[in-house]
Amino acid sequence: MASQGASLQNYNTELIKMLETIKESREEVQQEIESEEREKTAIEEQMRLMSIRLQEINDSLHKKYNTRNEFDKTIGETENAFMKILESSQTLLHVLKKEGQSLSKKKAATLGQPPGTAPK
Repeated sequence: MASQGASLQNYNTELIKMLETIKESREEVQQEIESEEREKTAIEEQMRLMSIRLQEINDSLHKKYNTRNEFDKTIGETENAFMKILESSQTLLHVLKKEGQSLSKKKAATLGQPPGTAPK
């Protein structure tokens, strides 16, 4: 019976050692879990902050795109108006040249001078 008691004692000792080994392994896994949970929380916070920053940038870009489009519209309208002014100036110059020639001919006829000669 003593040998059975010794065997039982040996089994008991080994069971306790194995249980301690398993508990140590569990504690290692628990520490890894806690470490990864902290990292996960940090990453989630970074993502939240990045998401907020992304929204701020998108809002800013939207406003800047609208402002740029207003500038483009104003520039286009101004260039079109300027082209109309140039065309009108060109037309006015052409009309004035014709009128000037016509008036010069009338003046020359009134003064009795041949057209194209300067008065004395």
